[in-house]
Amino acid sequence: MSTHTHDIQKEIKGYYLVFGALLVFTVVTVGASYLKFPIVFAIILALCIATIKASLVACYFMHLISEKKLVYIVLSFTVIFFFVLLTLPAYEHHDIITGTQYLHTKGATTHVEHGH
Repeated sequence: MSTHTHDIQKEIKGYYLVFGALLVFTVVTVGASYLKFPIVFAIILALCIATIKASLVACYFMHLISEKKLVYIVLSFTVIFFFVLLTLPAYEHHDIITGTQYLHTKGATTHVEHGH
């Protein structure tokens, strides 16, 4: 009976540590939002912090850290699919309507039609 109580106390301590880490990363996120980073770096930093926090929640509070190999395989496909969907908007500039051309002059976008 005493080993069971010891195991529970160990798990509770782990939950408190994860909770503390989540609080620290939340403070880091808020602090980083006040810094004047370039937008690309700010987005990358925010996504990295969010990924760490989500991993902590998934591993410890959702008990994925002790799951079987199949769960990790499915989770890895989910992560790959997420990043593929995340990068799709980056290829939007290749999606130009046939017969049109976009000219960029001094920050403004001008639409010119050919053949009229």
